[in-house]
Amino acid sequence: MIRNWVVCASLAFSVATSFAQTPVSPPPESAPPAAAPTASATPRTWESLSPQQQQVLQSYQGKWNGLPADRQQALAKGSQRWLAMTPQQRAGAQQRFSQWRAMPPEQRQMVRQRYQEFKSLPPERQREVRESFNRFRQMPPERRQQLRQQWHQMTPEQRHHAVQSMHTPPPARHIPR
Repeated sequence: MIRNWVVCASLAFSVATSFAQTPVSPPPESAPPAAAPTASATPRTWESLSPQQQQVLQSYQGKWNGLPADRQQALAKGSQRWLAMTPQQRAGAQQRFSQWRAMPPEQRQMVRQRYQEFKSLPPERQREVRESFNRFRQMPPERRQQLRQQWHQMTPEQRHHAVQSMHTPPPARHIPR
């Protein structure tokens, strides 16, 4: 039971972390593109942005017209999301973006990889992972810490076995009559 909670929570935590780490405010110029290039992306002029978007993206004003169309599109979309957020959501996004920027490149790559693994799961499995993570978040902090410690104390083989056992339904119990 504990092992299943730990595995679900760990996977969900890493996936949720990757969701949480996705920057919603404009990323720095050195950050990887926020969206993959698309054939339908057409360049936008700085003047085509709303005044609010221009304010959010002000650090890009002088170089906007030189950015690739897909980068412009991603930044414009991100600025729209930013403008639609409440002040609390913005504060949380800024905190997560700061955490993302503070991560070493290897850790960011690992988060991206885990996110891709999550996205490759069937929708039902994604739902299960989200539900498991939400249950984990509802636990008292002491219990979450205890489960994290148990996970970290497991060997890679034990972790692998725990993950595999989650995908296999438990054997049916025979109830004597």
